[in-house]
Formats: sequence, C-alpha cells, structure tokens
Amino acid sequence: MVLFSFPHGPGFLQGRMAAENSSVTEFILAGLTDQPGLQIPLFLLFLGFYVVTVVGNLGLITLIGLNSRLHTPMYFFLFNLSLIDFCYSTTITPKMLMSFVSRKNSILHAGCLTQLFFFCFFVISESFVLSAMAYDCYVAICKPLVYTVSMSPKVCLLLLLGVYVMGFSGAMAHTGSIVSLIFCADNLINHFLCDIPPLLELACNSSSVHELVVFIVVTTVIGMVTVTISISYALILSSILRIHSTEGRSKAFSTCSSHIIVVFLFFGSGAFVYLKPPSVLPLDQGKVSSLFYTIVVPMLNPLIYSLRNKDVKAALRKTLGKNNFLRKK
Repeated sequence: MVLFSFPHGPGFLQGRMAAENSSVTEFILAGLTDQPGLQIPLFLLFLGFYVVTVVGNLGLITLIGLNSRLHTPMYFFLFNLSLIDFCYSTTITPKMLMSFVSRKNSILHAGCLTQLFFFCFFVISESFVLSAMAYDCYVAICKPLVYTVSMSPKVCLLLLLGVYVMGFSGAMAHTGSIVSLIFCADNLINHFLCDIPPLLELACNSSSVHELVVFIVVTTVIGMVTVTISISYALILSSILRIHSTEGRSKAFSTCSSHIIVVFLFFGSGAFVYLKPPSVLPLDQGKVSSLFYTIVVPMLNPLIYSLRNKDVKAALRKTLGKNNFLRKK
C-alpha cells in the first residue's frame, strides 16, 4: 500500500522548474503580532517556555539514560519522545523569538523549506512514537506474561525504525509538494514558522493539488495512528474492567494515564489546525492554535510524565541524592 507520494519523474522536473522560476529568494515571517507593546512581554513569555522545554526534555533524557531501572520499553519510547520534542521545539522557537526583537525576521527560501521538512519530520515522528507507546501500554496491561518477548529490544528498535521512516516519508511528501509551488512578489508569511497553509496562500500557481496532498498525508497519518491508539485503548479498557480489585484497576489505569493526556493534547490541537479548510479556520486564528502543539505541548510532555510517574520521581530523587552525597564527600 502506498501511503505517501514522492515527487519523481516529470513531477520532480516540474518542482525544479518551479523553484527556478520563483522570483522569491527569501521570506519574511510576520510572527504572532505586530503590536509593539506586546513584543517584549511575548518574547520573555516564549523564552521562558523554551527554557522549560529544553531543561525538561534534556533532563528527562539524562534521567532515563543514567538510571538502569528506567531502561525498559516504555522509557525507551519516552526517551525518543523527549528527544523529538527537544528537536521539534528547537526547529521552531528560536526563529519565532527573533520576530519579537528584530524589525525584519527574514528566512531564505532554502531555509524555509528546511524548517518545513524538519517540522513535518518531527511532528509525524511524534505521532507514531505516541502510537508505539499505546501499543506498549496494551502489551503491558493485556499480555503481561509475554511482555518481555513481545517488547524485546529487537521489536522496540524495529518499531522505532518504523517511526522515523514514516516521519521521513511524510516530511518528503509535504516538502516535495511545496517545492513545486511558484512564489512571485509577495513573500510575507503570515505565521511564526514556515508552515504549509500560509505557504499555499502565497503561491502564484494553483494550490488545489497541494492542498489535496496535505489532506491525504495528514488524514493518512492521523488515521493510522488513531486506529492503532483506539484499538490499543479499547483492549486496555476491556482488560481493566475485568480486574475485580479497585487497587488493580487504579494501578492499570495509572500506567497509561500520562500517555492519554499527551495524546489528547497533541492530536486534538493538531487536527483542529490541519483538518479544517482555510475558509473555516483563518490563518490568524490558525497560527494561535498552532502555538499549542508547537510550543506548549513539547513543554508539557516532560512535566506530565515526570509529575504523574512514580518511577521517574523516584529516579530523580535517587539521582539528586547521589549528587548531594558526592558533594558532602
């Protein structure tokens, strides 16, 4: 089954000609607002968000790496989720912060396409990592006796390989589609990043085919991930309802509660932006909605998994305790 279409043959040549015929060599990112009084407060706010995102995700990556108790499939995927969130946020936030302190926040045509590629790569990869984590929860709760076999290191690595292959494929499909657009005089992107909807709005040539590509890729990714997560949690719920003790049910539910919260935050905000046509969701409203899954969700993920997870809190106390002991010595 072909899930993503790649530009090749005549389509590739058409994209190359489009890039050569385009008169735009750089774009201007409009940012969130043009009101001078809001620039510094917003800069400080989002700088704070970025610092929390970097410290939280790198801290969780370090914690998982240093503690052997966390070397399990669940934390293997959480390690990669934090890595993706860190890279994802770093692809977007520094450039957005520049729009608050510089008069002209420009980005080269090639730089814009590069940002778009990595943005798509990390977003799609995160979607499939969350899907793999749902499967891990299903095996842990519904098939605990065969968990070590079903989630062996080899299986985990294959799942992770699939995650990044899907991320790369989706990013290539989106970026390849945008490359074939022709941009004429207008180079002001009404957004804080090089996202697909504002780039389609600037194109001189017809963007209907490209909108169709976006819709197909997004619905394919969300469809595959939604089916995997829905089936996993339907089976998990069925298994939890068969547990007679209240303590057992509570323990089983707590295993996946953090993941459920993250899934709803990420997919809810993403679907709201990309599965609605521009006529229903104007760009000004769309870029505000985009803030949630591009800036806020990567910041919240490590907080949700650390504050609601006993193993992570215990590992953190143990690591901090070791550091204090070494200092005293």
